[in-house]
Amino acid sequence: QVQLVESGGGLVQAGGSLRLSCAASGHTSTILAMSWYRQARGKDRELVATISSGGYTTYADSVKGRFTISRDNAKNTLYLQMIILKPEDTAMYYCAAPRSGYWGQGTQVTVSS
Repeated sequence: QVQLVESGGGLVQAGGSLRLSCAASGHTSTILAMSWYRQARGKDRELVATISSGGYTTYADSVKGRFTISRDNAKNTLYLQMIILKPEDTAMYYCAAPRSGYWGQGTQVTVSS
C-alpha cells in the first residue's frame, strides 16, 4: 500500500504562484509515473501533468509554460510549481500514481481575480 498526502494549496491572487507537494509513504518502490490531476466544481477531472520514473514530463496545454512537475525520489515527494496562476486554475488538485491506483485526498487551490 501507498499513501499520498498533498499540501500547499490555498488562496492566491491571479498572477501569483503556489507550490504543491505530495508526500508518499508505504511501498513507494512500486510507484513509477506520477501525476497531478485537478477537478473544478462542476467539471470533469483533468490531467494536469505527469512525470515518469526517469523524469520525463508532460503537461496539459492549459498549463504549459506555467506549471512545472518534479519529483524528489530521495524524499518520496512529488511537486507542482505553479506560476502566473489564473482564476480558471481554481480546483481541487490531486496527486496520483494512477497505474497503481493510488490517489491522494486533494488540496484546494483558489485563484481570485
